[in-house]
Amino acid sequence: MVKEKACKLCKLIYEGDICPNCGRKEISDAFKGKVEIIDTEKSQLARHLKINKKGWYAIRI
Repeated sequence: MVKEKACKLCKLIYEGDICPNCGRKEISDAFKGKVEIIDTEKSQLARHLKINKKGWYAIRI
């Protein structure tokens, strides 16, 4: 089983070494909670977390 990681900058949850969203290597495997953003334009949570692409995101890193 591959360990999920979260980007410290954009909070995207992914598997791999480099964040596919922002291209950074600043990662953390210690995050609390996750949320799936489907429609970024209608989601108030996406606006609050400053997310502009759909995917799984960490709530707290």
